[in-house]
Amino acid sequence: MEPVGTITVVLLLILVATTIVARWKKEQRSQNYPPGPPALPLIGNLLQVRAADTCKTFRKLSEKYGPVFSLRFGSERVVVVFGYEVVREVLVNRGDEFTDRGRFPLAEKSNKDLGIFMSNGEMWTQTRRFTLTTLRDFGMGKRSVEEQVQEETAMLLQELERTKGRPFDPAMLLSAAVGNAICRILFGERFGYDDEEYRHVLRRLAENFQVESSIAGQLYNILPGLMDRLPGPHHTLFRNNSFIQDFLAKKVAEHEATLDLAAPRDFVDAFLRRMEQEKGKPGTAFRRDNMQTTVFDMFVAGTESTSITLRYCLMLLLEHPEVAGKVQEEIERVLGRERPPTLRDRGVMPYTEAVLHEAQRYLDLVPLGFIRTVKRDTPLGGFTIPKGCTIYPVLSSALRDPRHFENPEAFDPRHFLDEKGGFKRSEAFLPFSAGKRMCLGESLARTQLFLFLTAILQRFQLRHPPGRPPRLDLRPQVSGIMNIPRPAQLCFCPR
Repeated sequence: MEPVGTITVVLLLILVATTIVARWKKEQRSQNYPPGPPALPLIGNLLQVRAADTCKTFRKLSEKYGPVFSLRFGSERVVVVFGYEVVREVLVNRGDEFTDRGRFPLAEKSNKDLGIFMSNGEMWTQTRRFTLTTLRDFGMGKRSVEEQVQEETAMLLQELERTKGRPFDPAMLLSAAVGNAICRILFGERFGYDDEEYRHVLRRLAENFQVESSIAGQLYNILPGLMDRLPGPHHTLFRNNSFIQDFLAKKVAEHEATLDLAAPRDFVDAFLRRMEQEKGKPGTAFRRDNMQTTVFDMFVAGTESTSITLRYCLMLLLEHPEVAGKVQEEIERVLGRERPPTLRDRGVMPYTEAVLHEAQRYLDLVPLGFIRTVKRDTPLGGFTIPKGCTIYPVLSSALRDPRHFENPEAFDPRHFLDEKGGFKRSEAFLPFSAGKRMCLGESLARTQLFLFLTAILQRFQLRHPPGRPPRLDLRPQVSGIMNIPRPAQLCFCPR
């Protein structure tokens, strides 16, 4: 290329870049739009956000641009909300404006705007109201669910005893135990820990959680059209979803064959009865496709997230034996060695409660929160968020807010203890989110975490496998939509 031609190309590139930046700045000023870094054509700010540690990138950007700042992912405008106060503003104080779920292509492909997780508008309102009422009817937050979890706890302890203190990875066993709690509510039945079909479903579910938080999963949510044409693990996720949905559909079909409309036995029966009552009604959410997706949402959300949290809590206690020792001292004092734990014990076991809360805070399971979109032009943090804009309410920024947790980067149960050793709540504790779209299974999750953990520590001493490195790596194996802990082998030695 001639020198004059080269100079001309360079000048044109500079002119184009200057025009893009000027247009971006003008747009922000004219709309009172939140500030943020300049975006490149077509790809936006993708190169500035580290997929492997998105929260760290967001933290640095918030230090420069403030708690409300903007990005572009491809052509999509995104506003990131960082810090407890503004996160609460979005989730609770202005919850009506920010209630709608934002675009989440990985889930949309399977859920098709149905169910409890991805639906919006009247479909979401009807489904959520029915789900809340039905969960209460079938014991959520009541003695019946507690008794079911206690029964499952006894079976879990038997399986742990069979290991005879030998090293093993408890991930599958914990998933099976936790999953049985939601299966009892959905289908009125549990599955044996050696049930191969159930284990296969759980393996695929665990794989999906890994894929969702991988770089490929994150790129799919930003560039779904392109990623559909490229090979990668995201295609495995869709195949896994189909397998899990087929398994659940088979259980629904079994219920239909034995359904008594006058005496629903569980969630599925209750939904089938409501479908019959609203047959032919326009706009109803009580359709077969919505039932299948709702059951899928509840099974997925009620299984892996709680089992991951329980597994990580055990890993933390293995790495902090002084904390595990204090929990076991409290168990000895309140329960002794024989009496099984009950939910009533939670109120007189403040240190155990503090440890469970701190483990959830430190794990930071869903660091970015789940994407929202704004229904109308809405003021936030001194800016105007335009209708349809995607919102990231970063839950990690609340769970690790130094104004609410003195030492946010360390595992420290004192974050939830007062001066007298009593349990102390924190308004910034938001692992289940907050507002109208907070996790519906919070009560069940908290029941399981307390009963499973106290029963395990009452019966077993946690040990490192002989001859292995004396420390576990507590950093996430994958950090994206979720923080997924690394696999770990533990020894459950009878006390």
